[in-house]
Amino acid sequence: MTEESKHQDTTPSGGEVSDEWQELGQNLKDIFQGAWESDERRKLQENIEAGLADFAGSVNKAVEEFKVSPTGQQLKADVEDFHERVKSGDVENKARQEFASLLRSINSELEKVSKRGDTENTVEGDDVEES
Repeated sequence: MTEESKHQDTTPSGGEVSDEWQELGQNLKDIFQGAWESDERRKLQENIEAGLADFAGSVNKAVEEFKVSPTGQQLKADVEDFHERVKSGDVENKARQEFASLLRSINSELEKVSKRGDTENTVEGDDVEES
């Protein structure tokens, strides 16, 4: 047997590789399908669903208890008050006033910095002229 014929005998053909890929795919499908249909997976799903239902029930109960609590009632009143102030324009007016005040403060500080810079430039200019 020549070296070339030995190589051809041990090298899988393109069809063999394709067949192996198909078999791998089928095996993986069978494994996943078996796992999905297993009793363990069903039990796990039931446990998760029951846990989520219990959690949702607990959250709903806590929300309902909070709604009727003094803190919940105060929060509800505060939200309603804020909503009314927004509708009446009070919040917008207050925000505009606060924003204008902030801009005034920034401008005031910038003017101070600008005046200091002008003073320093004037003093430096005088020093240069005297030299």
